[in-house]
Amino acid sequence: MYRTIRTVAYEPDPAHGAWQEPLRVLRLGDGLHAELLRRRPPAHGEDRPARLPVRHLNSLLRATAPGVLATGREAGVDGRLPWLYARQVVPPEVLAPVLGTWAAGLTGPDGEDDGTLEEELLADPAAAAVSLPPWEREHVDLTETVISAGGTAEPRQRLYNLLPEAVAFRLAESPYRTGGTSLRFRVVSSGKGVELVSWPPQQYERRGRTWYYSARLTVTVQTVPFAPRFRVYVATGVRRWATHLEAAPRALNGATVLLDAPLPWPENQDRGHRIAENALGFDRRAERLVWRRRSPALLLPELDIIRRYPEPGELFESPEKWLTGHRGLAAGIVYHPVLGPHEVGPGLMPRERSELDAWVEAGLRPMLRRAGDLTRVTRHNTPSLLPRSVKRTEPDTREAQKAMLRRTALARALHGRPLDIEIVWQTPRTRDALLSALPGVIGLPPGGGTATDDGHRWEADGVLIRVRTRPAGELVDALPVSANRNRRRALRLAEAVAGRCALVTGQVGARPTGVGVVIAEIAGKDRYAAAPDTDPKHALRIAWARQGRLVQFINLPEDGQAGQAGLEHRAKWTWLDAFRQLGAISPPAHRVGAGIPGDLQYVGLWTVRHTRKGPTKCPARRIVAVRMRPGRESGAAEGWDTERAEWVPYPQLLLALADPSREADPRHKEERESGERGAEQRWQAEAERQIRAVLFQLRERPTLLLVSSGNLRQCWPRLRNGALSRDTLGFGTGPDQRAAVYGADLRVVLVRDANGRGEVADWYAHDSLTKVGFAEGVWASEAPDNRVFASTARRPHTAAGSPKDLIKLVPTAKSRTAPGKTAWNPALLEMTVLGCLSEQALARSGRADAVPDRPAEWATLTHQLRYHDDYPPLALPLPLHLARLAGEYVLPLATDEGTAS
Repeated sequence: MYRTIRTVAYEPDPAHGAWQEPLRVLRLGDGLHAELLRRRPPAHGEDRPARLPVRHLNSLLRATAPGVLATGREAGVDGRLPWLYARQVVPPEVLAPVLGTWAAGLTGPDGEDDGTLEEELLADPAAAAVSLPPWEREHVDLTETVISAGGTAEPRQRLYNLLPEAVAFRLAESPYRTGGTSLRFRVVSSGKGVELVSWPPQQYERRGRTWYYSARLTVTVQTVPFAPRFRVYVATGVRRWATHLEAAPRALNGATVLLDAPLPWPENQDRGHRIAENALGFDRRAERLVWRRRSPALLLPELDIIRRYPEPGELFESPEKWLTGHRGLAAGIVYHPVLGPHEVGPGLMPRERSELDAWVEAGLRPMLRRAGDLTRVTRHNTPSLLPRSVKRTEPDTREAQKAMLRRTALARALHGRPLDIEIVWQTPRTRDALLSALPGVIGLPPGGGTATDDGHRWEADGVLIRVRTRPAGELVDALPVSANRNRRRALRLAEAVAGRCALVTGQVGARPTGVGVVIAEIAGKDRYAAAPDTDPKHALRIAWARQGRLVQFINLPEDGQAGQAGLEHRAKWTWLDAFRQLGAISPPAHRVGAGIPGDLQYVGLWTVRHTRKGPTKCPARRIVAVRMRPGRESGAAEGWDTERAEWVPYPQLLLALADPSREADPRHKEERESGERGAEQRWQAEAERQIRAVLFQLRERPTLLLVSSGNLRQCWPRLRNGALSRDTLGFGTGPDQRAAVYGADLRVVLVRDANGRGEVADWYAHDSLTKVGFAEGVWASEAPDNRVFASTARRPHTAAGSPKDLIKLVPTAKSRTAPGKTAWNPALLEMTVLGCLSEQALARSGRADAVPDRPAEWATLTHQLRYHDDYPPLALPLPLHLARLAGEYVLPLATDEGTAS
């Protein structure tokens, strides 16, 4: 058993002191900023635009201007703020053409373009120098830190952009040597962050073809609650390149393309370091592939008239030719599953991650040092999922006990009502597999139960299940969305949904007399990639919810899934997910100890936030709260009904979320859709009001409040790491309050995952310099009064095929097929015990005689809530898992006319 895990994280080394870099800084200046702003057409609904669209310009500069290290934030709003950071002055003859080419795309409010600015910028260097502001010299501390009132170290704001670039360029200067081979990395900068990609790509021969891939490192700057130093995380993985495209051009919707082009300037010191990120997509008006906005490839041909750059259609037709280099250029389409299969598997295993980690550590010395290892907190890694009388060596008995527990949970959730299930099938084998799996899942004798006139019937221990089956027919066809682009996309989609609802209403009949569930067999979402908005899943969920029925989907068998064992497995999981929607699920019996109150309730908070890119192309925001009370009470999950201000059964919450007439905050719906200023602040105030209302309802008994800080800080800004203080909660602009104000026995644990922004570090277990692998458990530093813990789970059996020592980047002669393996690694979940009954909290509450909490126990309890029944360990604790999945029923529809989107 491993006793230690290591995160791929680095922090400023106090022994080295400040990391000072002599940089050149350029500001747009008030004059040039005002002139560019004047030429920008006003935004919709405003008299004058609030900012310059400098993101396109920034991406062009990073791609073409030698010496540019990073671009500053908010330069498009205020010309006095730093705009460019560079290692040396970018000559006017370089910067002026880039700025002039970009400015040529701006037009004045009257739609006319007098060309004066472009002519001046594109003139001789002396004239350009007059127009461009001067460069300033500045020594920048790349480790400059501010300590928050709560004790969290935060970098200066500009370091979130600047430091990852500096780290990436420093690492790119030296090759990564492994297996007798050297890999060199190129820097990829975008608005989403900074990556290092090994270049040129590696090759893997498989099935008579060559497949291409690269090592990928992602560099981000992060903070950790209450930590005395901020962190630099370097996540490792594989970047796969698409060279065998099996999709039509119209299936591409924002595909990423990395372009390797020699910079068109002499004496370029950055040659070989950067590679430019672009995006291409299918233009449905022009019926062809085009470069998307902010792609440097749009403007590079105007700056470099010598080379011929690839057109998007040409790149799509010959991706391998351009990836390996053509006419002195190279371009690679980043792989996405919609483009077809790829024989290189994603991910890296612990051995290779540890070797890359050692290379990164050496490259960042002495300015940064490795963050300290984490040690095991407890041996109680998992809860008690079965009664202690059941032995692990008796698999038949274990399965029978699990089935019995499911049946008991189902009985509690149904409250004596019958369960009416309708199976809407496309393939008879799927229908039969579902019918066959149901008895075993709830511990009934195998077989079809009692035959009835219209289906099957099972009854045992107060549970009555009635099942009907029928062919899906046109119900699961692709949605017929109108092609009339004179109407908003959301309205066209809403019309198609309304049509499918009418079809369902005409075929389904009366509302169920009991609890209604539909299990529908539909095609996977990849089948609809070429025709956006035609996937019927969301329309069917809305349609059946309006009929008072929950719905669980099972996908049509894909190629390679035709085996009976695979179908039986999917059928079983379909039933388990259906029971989850019914709330027939209970928290596991923890194995933490006597420090956890016996009457503890669990509450998970989640915010659902849909933009115009959401499932129905209609904005929506909801606060979802789920409560679970283990023990002798109902045991079934409940949800907070905002409109009724009460706790309701979980399935009732799902149906309420799907009801379009129950907009959570109707006063602000129109404001959010129109983008009115102040709407965000009003939504935050409304969300915080709802959260406080939920907390008020929990005061009567001990409560563990589980919050995803990465999710909820959008509407609860005081969850930002720098705003946290131990054992307090803050709302709005008011002072922090003791957590006990919201409940004398309230505990609050914040959990955080990568959240799409690399907010937690990669990791691997190790006990020596030669032994690395995976480990399951709860981990923490040895710092006194530690409140931050890490949860790692075991790998599921479906991901157990790849050995931990697998080497994919430079496979050996004995492991030629290693690149084809999928390397699945359990993600780390950060847990911060924000509020507990610590000695200080008890003293402030006048309860100094009470036994204080041990934060490690509450972190262990949160970790154990990731385990339930046959599920692989959940990504989130069970109450949060249910709150997040409830968001599947938040499906607003557009109802008013507007201009085309």
